[in-house]
Amino acid sequence: MSESVLSFPRTVYREDHEAYRDMVRKFIARECAPLQSQWDKAGRVDRETWLKAGREGMLCTSLPEEWGGAGGDFGHCAVLIEEIARSGISGPGFYLHSDIIAPYINRLGTEAQKRQWLPKCASGETILAIAMSEPGAGSDLKAIRTTAIREGDEYVINGSKTFISNGLNCDLVVLVAKTQPELGAKGTSLILVEADRAGFRKGRKLEKMCQEAADTAELFFENVRVPVSNLLGEEGKGFGYLMTELAQERFIIAVGAATKLEAMLEETIRYTKERMVFGKPLFDFQNTRFKLAEIKARATAVRMMVDQYLAEHMRRKLTVDEAAIAKLYCTEELGKCLDEMLQLYGGYGYMMEYPICRAYVDARVNRIYGGTSEVMKELISRNL
Repeated sequence: MSESVLSFPRTVYREDHEAYRDMVRKFIARECAPLQSQWDKAGRVDRETWLKAGREGMLCTSLPEEWGGAGGDFGHCAVLIEEIARSGISGPGFYLHSDIIAPYINRLGTEAQKRQWLPKCASGETILAIAMSEPGAGSDLKAIRTTAIREGDEYVINGSKTFISNGLNCDLVVLVAKTQPELGAKGTSLILVEADRAGFRKGRKLEKMCQEAADTAELFFENVRVPVSNLLGEEGKGFGYLMTELAQERFIIAVGAATKLEAMLEETIRYTKERMVFGKPLFDFQNTRFKLAEIKARATAVRMMVDQYLAEHMRRKLTVDEAAIAKLYCTEELGKCLDEMLQLYGGYGYMMEYPICRAYVDARVNRIYGGTSEVMKELISRNL
């Protein structure tokens, strides 16, 4: 089983999950960690790493084998999420591609769409992005203004998107657009847009506070024509599709947050036992031990929640409400605990060469993307 600073056994994973964990851990150490600084400078992960990930089973593990996947379950997805979080690397949009976007095609796609795209998604030849957020519509998806108006056997797309992960590397976009703008949310549809379509343009690489290697861009659509056969699912049902699939996206963020918290607690315990202050290890001060004990208790609560919900989700029982609870609680606790642990490092905590510093800035976005903490509270409050 995976090691942890927490003192209770994890029983949610099977032996095949743990065998896959060993594969993932070796892949990250061999193919990802040595390239982190290169990715940071480039602002994206190189295509060869995506292809290697495909060859070694790091992509689309839960897709059926007939579409090029490994036929696994969400437990295999969660292992990949945990190991990326534990390793400290940032940038690879593997689980966004595999476990957030590919499921839309797998669940809603026609036989022809699945045959055309999913095997290439599993191999890393086709990189996916999902285009929801716009300059004037972030968490408020009902306010999107991008349109896809039908003309004969084609949709004509106009609009822009921002904060799009995998935006520079993407080959295929799941676009959220209004096919009948006058109907509001009921006129929203999902449309597949190939990156080589005339009128489709990738904008600048967005300069972020953190996660420099996470490929994030603006996308522009100017009279982009796609065949009606690129419609994903049924016209006008896009908003409902998003609400269904967003639960998994939010839970994925919670899974990563739980593991990042444990990893940084382990790192901070090690650091405080080695760092000498006033002639003795920092850990020997009661304030340090009490603070770490408190964080361990909070990390334990986070882990127990996530593993409970993970077991539910592996049975496809996780609700929208539970996913919102997990994302809200885990990301808020991660932010608070990282801030308190960073304080124990003193000035060194402000240096990017220390894992705690990178974790601190990288984690801030967890409370924003996938739906802000405020949106999670709104969702939870509907069932009070």
